[in-house]
Amino acid sequence: MIDEDKINYNDEFDNCCEECKKEDESVKQNLLLIGYKICNSCKISKTIFPI
Repeated sequence: MIDEDKINYNDEFDNCCEECKKEDESVKQNLLLIGYKICNSCKISKTIFPI
């Protein structure tokens, strides 16, 4: 059984981008839409330069 007191949801859903480590509001939106914790600027750069 999972003890819900030990789970820290704030660590999972913070607004910190995994690529550039900046705080941005779009990180949470992109996590829900595409499944990655990246900001819009990193998403655009990954789309243009996919490597």
